[in-house]
Amino acid sequence: MSEADLEIRPVTVDDAGELLTLRRAAFVTEAQQYGDPHIPPLTQTFEELCADLGADGVVTLGAWSGHRLVGSIRVLVEGAKATLGRFAVAPDLQGRGVGTELLTAILPYLPDGIEEVWVFTGRDSLQNIALYNKAGYEHQHDQTAGDLTYAYLRKLLGDGEVVTPA
Repeated sequence: MSEADLEIRPVTVDDAGELLTLRRAAFVTEAQQYGDPHIPPLTQTFEELCADLGADGVVTLGAWSGHRLVGSIRVLVEGAKATLGRFAVAPDLQGRGVGTELLTAILPYLPDGIEEVWVFTGRDSLQNIALYNKAGYEHQHDQTAGDLTYAYLRKLLGDGEVVTPA
């Protein structure tokens, strides 16, 4: 899918129902891979999602193909650090560049002063890790929480990287 086929813009509370549906569809595969149907993207309520969309320090972008929300990415900003999360692409469009477009598009939405961007994914989610590596994120460490082990990756900003304000 080309950039011309997508409109990337902030997600609003008006889009919450569609975002909830997208995330649930996208994260079912992840839940099946790890045998855990209780991962946060699958258990978040509509009310919790709406509150998150309005929270200070949270930026959520969506990728639309026509009227359909086909991808989303959420960033939590804390001081000079931003953490990506709830990164989702519609299952029928995975592997077609939507995720890459969102990873690139989020950077200009970050406030001034962000020095590093972190992301985590299941350690066994090799496609996710490959996507993050391709976008310049480097593996830093693994961390186990319950039965799951997460890989944490980081991208340093600055040193010539241009982030144009949105």
